[in-house]
Amino acid sequence: MKFLVDAQLPLRLARLLSELGYDTLHTRDLPQQNATPDLDINTLSIAQQRIVITKDTDFLNSFLILQQPYKLLLITTGNIKNAELEALVTQNLPQIVDLLEQHLYLELSRDEIIVHQ
Repeated sequence: MKFLVDAQLPLRLARLLSELGYDTLHTRDLPQQNATPDLDINTLSIAQQRIVITKDTDFLNSFLILQQPYKLLLITTGNIKNAELEALVTQNLPQIVDLLEQHLYLELSRDEIIVHQ
């Protein structure tokens, strides 16, 4: 499974996913880094079958209208400390991975994982 972590989320999250064995990029790894346009992120996501992890609802709109990016994990925790976000993702990662095998769009809040059809 491959991920692309968007600019609003910490580089540490991408590195954590990489350490856990997932092929993960952060927008800071891209040529335009955090200034990479959403369209380019979507294009890369589709070309490399990367799941975009973001807090940016622009990706939700793009997904609902254009079916881009490839797959989407929308983080809806509001403001959260990086360590808390990392713990939340780590704790839920097995279930997230299982669900993303079958679904295109998930939402991760502080309390639950929501599967959207």
